[in-house]
Amino acid sequence: MYTIKKKSFITSIRYLVLILFAYLMCYPFIWMFLATFKTNAEIFTSARGLPSHFNLDAYIAGWKGVGKTSFSLFFINTLKMVTPTVLFTVISCSIVAYGFARFRFPAKRIFFAIMISTLMLPNSVIIIPRYLLFNKWGWLDSYLPFIVPALFACYPFFIFMMLQFLRGIPTELDEAARIDGCNSWNIFGRILLPLMKPALFSAGLFQLMWTWNDFFNSLIYISKVEKYPLSLGLRISLDSASAVQWNQVMAMALLSILPLVILFFFTQRYFVEGVSTTGIKG
Repeated sequence: MYTIKKKSFITSIRYLVLILFAYLMCYPFIWMFLATFKTNAEIFTSARGLPSHFNLDAYIAGWKGVGKTSFSLFFINTLKMVTPTVLFTVISCSIVAYGFARFRFPAKRIFFAIMISTLMLPNSVIIIPRYLLFNKWGWLDSYLPFIVPALFACYPFFIFMMLQFLRGIPTELDEAARIDGCNSWNIFGRILLPLMKPALFSAGLFQLMWTWNDFFNSLIYISKVEKYPLSLGLRISLDSASAVQWNQVMAMALLSILPLVILFFFTQRYFVEGVSTTGIKG
């Protein structure tokens, strides 16, 4: 009986510590949510967590945006930029990973080493050559600098992640499929892709978060306000007036991260499974 009580006490302490850490991690998000219902004066003068009264004025005023540009346009622009980028990244990187994992071809190790070495290049080193190249091709003020590299698998991190996942899938499945008459594309589409679902979800979710929150590259390649994504739309809301309405900024920031939070909760099972199994080598 004493042992059972001791184990129950230890378990209760563990849950209490986990709840405390969870609260500390979620506190900034909770504070931002409550700040959307406060006025500017109440945000900076009141120490209370709860607002004096709840209203949606910050959401209504913030959604109108800046000038003639509303936040609905920023959301649409973000979807136009993010959706094809994520889809093309998942498709192209999975095909390249399949090639490295299942085929033998001349200079395979050299090509793989070159691909992995590009991971060591910081973005600040390649931003100027990319800008000059995209400017020469007339891609500035468009979403092509984000979409076209994704179409041609220019993300070695995702290739390596999917490659590691494919190495954990037995090659006997490929051989059995070939005996049944499947070619390489059929093996990839019908056998391997369904098994790669956790890795595909992980890569897609990573790319979605990175592209959705990307501020630096959007600032470099896009200059027209009517083509701004959410990251730049939030920034110009700070520059629009000398007196910043922080409750409106918090409201729009909350709405901008809410789709990512919801998506993560719905796909976290695949995300965790994909990240935990990409290090397995068969």
